[in-house]
Amino acid sequence: MTLRESVIVALKGFGMGAANVVPGVSGGTIALLTNIYNEIVDALAAFTDVSTWKSLFKGNFKEFWEAINGNFLVALAVGVIVSIFSLAKVMTWALSHYPILTWAFFFGLILASLYYMLRDVHDWRLQDYIVLVVGIVLGLVVCTLSPTQTPDDMWFIFICAAIAICTMILPGISGSFILVILGKYDYIMQAVSDLNWPVLIVFALGCVIGLLAFAKLLHWLLARWERETMLVLIGFVIGSLIRVWPWSDKAAIAEAQALREGAIDIAESTSEVVLPSINLQIPGAIICCIAGIALVVLLESLGSKRKA
Repeated sequence: MTLRESVIVALKGFGMGAANVVPGVSGGTIALLTNIYNEIVDALAAFTDVSTWKSLFKGNFKEFWEAINGNFLVALAVGVIVSIFSLAKVMTWALSHYPILTWAFFFGLILASLYYMLRDVHDWRLQDYIVLVVGIVLGLVVCTLSPTQTPDDMWFIFICAAIAICTMILPGISGSFILVILGKYDYIMQAVSDLNWPVLIVFALGCVIGLLAFAKLLHWLLARWERETMLVLIGFVIGSLIRVWPWSDKAAIAEAQALREGAIDIAESTSEVVLPSINLQIPGAIICCIAGIALVVLLESLGSKRKA
């Protein structure tokens, strides 16, 4: 792989990382749009092939490196990591100060993504509706039964990582949204922003183990029951929208309100002119939701042009 090709792959990885930071946008979708999805899948599949590891244990590192497409994976990983670490602080700040507007943006992203996912399903049959309803019920159950505050123990971080990484490689399914459902999105973004290495290391280990453990299972499911698997996943996302509703996390909204009021008090103490405060939550949320929808529409249109 030439330096130019490595840079291009790293830029595509940056796009995947940015997508995985934002709930509702799938890194797998970005991989499809940029024509590297099959290459990623093949490289991951090579890790679960016994012959690949035999080459390494025999000391033939070059053959092992070529089997896993090492140059490609390194360039991709660099782009993804740079993207995640550069955007984490932005997402942490937005969720802390403007949770309603931020979640409204995510809500729009997910709504638009669901539209395109459902649009791609043709020739609906009765069993398709049943499978979709099963997914919706599953999503509702997970969101309503799971507590608002999930444990911060390392074992739970490991499990969250293992589950989220599997969805990150599925087109249309957002891994960061799974973290939202599990109540660990804010926590992981804060860990990335603060460089909390113990948490990041455990999370990274969970990603690696989860990806290797479930890669073959996901391949097997999609190879034999792709339609049913995707419908269950789509239904799960629909049912989970209750968790992304902008006004669902009252504690975060109250905390953000306190932060803003503190900033207003400081401004009032240093200025003689005090402007009346206007509540723009609902109009702002609508605008942010529309912006999220517009972003997905733009990505889909770019992907359609590329395929054409």
